[in-house]
Amino acid sequence: MIQVFDAGTKVWKSKGDELEVAKKDFIDILKKLEGAMGENNYFGGDKFGFVDIVLIGLSSWFGAYEKFGGFKIEDDCPKIAAWIKRCKERESVSKTLPNSEKVYEFVVMLREMHGIN
Repeated sequence: MIQVFDAGTKVWKSKGDELEVAKKDFIDILKKLEGAMGENNYFGGDKFGFVDIVLIGLSSWFGAYEKFGGFKIEDDCPKIAAWIKRCKERESVSKTLPNSEKVYEFVVMLREMHGIN
């Protein structure tokens, strides 16, 4: 899961050609995760499990990655997008998942701290 976060961090920290590489790397990781999930509803099959718990927490950062990267996860990884929606329908997730807009605002602050305009 650290690969997802690291690749996403490169998206919001990069510009120009580096950004294109970062976006491709991030999407490639999500595509691998889609392959691992297969036709299941969750990574553990039909039951929400450990991998789902860890990855859904990271998904609150995805909106910021999309905004700074100029892409939509749903376009390249529809299974991941559907999985995120399915997970957010769970009360345990909806009550605890950080607000994506707040995460975006935090990333804006991080970019400013790093001198990224």
